[in-house]
Amino acid sequence: MRLFAAVLPPTDVTDELAARIAELKKLPGAADLRWTSRPGWHFTLAFYGEVDDEVVPDLSGRLERAAHRTAPFPLALRGGGQFGHGRALWAGAHGDLDTLSRLADRAEAAARKAGVPMGDHRRYKPHLTVARSRDAFAVRPYVEALHTFTGSTWTVRELVLVRSDLPTSGVPGEQPRYTPVARWPLGAAG
Repeated sequence: MRLFAAVLPPTDVTDELAARIAELKKLPGAADLRWTSRPGWHFTLAFYGEVDDEVVPDLSGRLERAAHRTAPFPLALRGGGQFGHGRALWAGAHGDLDTLSRLADRAEAAARKAGVPMGDHRRYKPHLTVARSRDAFAVRPYVEALHTFTGSTWTVRELVLVRSDLPTSGVPGEQPRYTPVARWPLGAAG
């Protein structure tokens, strides 16, 4: 199954972002972007790709230990940016980014120790993807509109293992489906 580790913002936080995204969708050219849907809004900590079913229990145990070693921490959505010359538009993060980055490192290390091939290590850049484009896209007005966005702060209290099912129908605009497979509280005894 196709898996990744993530932090999921609470509904009140995604409500705030949804209001800003509704404004962005009114900008010229917005219909040319593929906007991610609210169920897809998350901070990916580590992307694992296809993971054999027999590896999932070991990976899960290691992620549980990573969660237990990480104390709950404050986080908020703030600002935004782009990757790949406008191929991805994202909302940024504010708060205890050091702990968020440490949790991402632990989620990656958990996979490596469980035997999941992870490729080269990259410096973690916290972001929540809100839109994509197949080609380079002039996202400057969108980035500028996100620049002033600051959402409410919440306390991150769990690490989530998420299954990602890619669209298969061929229907334009169909979104991937994300299903939490397991959740572990941060800072739990164990």
